[in-house]
This record gives sequence, structure tokens and C-alpha cells, in this order.
Amino acid sequence: MWNQCVSLSTICCFCDLALAVAGIGRLSTKDAVLFLCDMQEKFRPNIFQFTNIVSNASRLLQASRVLGIPPILTEQYPKGLGPTVPELGAADLTAHAKTSFTMMIEEVEKELQALGNPKQAILCGIEAHACIACTTYDLLEKGMEVHIVADAVSSRSQTDRLFALSRLKQSGAYLTTTEAVLLQLVQDAKHPNFKEIQRLLAHPSPDTGLLAFFSAL
Repeated sequence: MWNQCVSLSTICCFCDLALAVAGIGRLSTKDAVLFLCDMQEKFRPNIFQFTNIVSNASRLLQASRVLGIPPILTEQYPKGLGPTVPELGAADLTAHAKTSFTMMIEEVEKELQALGNPKQAILCGIEAHACIACTTYDLLEKGMEVHIVADAVSSRSQTDRLFALSRLKQSGAYLTTTEAVLLQLVQDAKHPNFKEIQRLLAHPSPDTGLLAFFSAL
């Protein structure tokens, strides 16, 4: 009986440890997908910090190519809102057109299935309180781990952006930054692709107005 109790206790400890490890949010190149949400021409003059947001998202896309992380690109009603901006560097990607706020449309679901249903989503784009939020909720409900790259996400209003990030953190998403994602994905200066990633980090990420949000965390 005592042996059975010890065994059960040991099993419980291992289970608790597994859950703890699963919940720390460590990114892995083997099980991640990069979501690029609606960075389109008509949004350019209206989105807070648009140029810097797209610049950071572009670095994430470049890193995904180096590290073999598949990217998924969407466009919100492209007939009216225009194509993805060229500086993102996504001209070779198939953009999934949508009218829903979530990126999780049928075509994207099929693409995820074809990729073997990766467990981690790295999410950037616009708008934080609309398409980013709806996509995050759908991914979390699907059981995926969501990493929102805060300095690669924005809205027209800084208020909407910051409150959306706070709300999504409450829902269980991880908030991170462009540089943190790149370093977590390689994890070691001996990584075979570290030099290529290091070149993407040659200049620090621009300030996108997140310091006020950080002080409220």
C-alpha cells in the first residue's frame, strides 16, 4: 500500500512538473508558426507606429525563413484596404483574403493542418484590439500557445492597443518583443544560424510607445 502511495505521489509530481514546463512559454523552432496579420497599404496613415511595427514584423519574417518557421499571411478585405505593404517583404507569400476579424478562416485552418498542427503561434500585425484579439482568442481555444509580439502589434489608437495587450495577457497569451523572440528561438550563440539572426539584431528595436504599458503591468 505504501509503495502504491509513493508511486502515485511520484506520478503526480511528474505530472505537475510537465504542466509547469508546458506553461512557461518557451519558444521552439520545431513547433511554431508565424502569423502576419493585415499589414496593408490603406492602414499606413492611421495605425500608431505603423512603420516601426512593420519593420519589426519584417525582421520576424526574415528570421522565420532562416530558422524554417512557416509564416501565414492574411489581408483584411484587400479590395478595399489594399495589398500587404511591400516593406514587410512578404511578396512571395500567398495572402489569405478575409472579412472576419480573426485570421482563423478555413484556408488558414487547412494550412495549419498541413503543417501538422503546430502548438505555438507567434503573432504580429494589426489591429491589436480587433484582428489580433480575435485571432488570439481562437488560437487559445484551439489549445495553441500564443506569443504576441508587442512591438510588432498596434492599433489606430494607443489606448486601444495597450488595453488590448492587457486584456489578451489576462486571457493567457504571452507578451514578448521582437528581439526576445529571435533570441529565444536560437537560445545559443553556437546555434548554426546565430550569425544570421545576429545580423537582424544589429540595430535595437525602435521605441513603439510601450513603456507606459509596462509600468502598469
